[in-house]
Amino acid sequence: MKTIIVYHSFSGVTRTIAEHLREAGGGDLVEVRPSQPYSKLTAYTLGGFRARGGKADAVEPAAIDVSAYDLIVLGTPVWAGRPTPVINGAIAALAGAEGKRAVIFATCGSSPGETLPYLRDALTAKDVRVTREFSFSPRDLQDPSNVQALITSITASSAAPTAVGT
Repeated sequence: MKTIIVYHSFSGVTRTIAEHLREAGGGDLVEVRPSQPYSKLTAYTLGGFRARGGKADAVEPAAIDVSAYDLIVLGTPVWAGRPTPVINGAIAALAGAEGKRAVIFATCGSSPGETLPYLRDALTAKDVRVTREFSFSPRDLQDPSNVQALITSITASSAAPTAVGT
């Protein structure tokens, strides 16, 4: 089973988790970046405003073909209680996602807010079935077993057979 890990990271926390996932279970790693980068100031002002509105940024890579993969892992920081506009742009850029399974995760300062349901709904609209959801605050990341649960979930999802037409 082939896995692709698609993520956006602003401070490096989400990137670190994505890299741990690849090291532990393999898969291809795709870091999505905004075409127009955010500064610390614009991330918390414009980025937060755009996240709250569910906006999608133009991203690099502009297209993410996942047709050759069985499992999509999607990771994002939380801005203003929502996924970043960058990861929203990544979801819009997914091609060949129909019928795939996904595991999603969010990194946050305290609470993921509406991030996980928003990601689930956006992926469901692309005919992707979300099988597991995780969020990680700084406190959660102090306990390695929390990220291990994500790794185990991905390993188990990768090993599960995919039924034709699901």
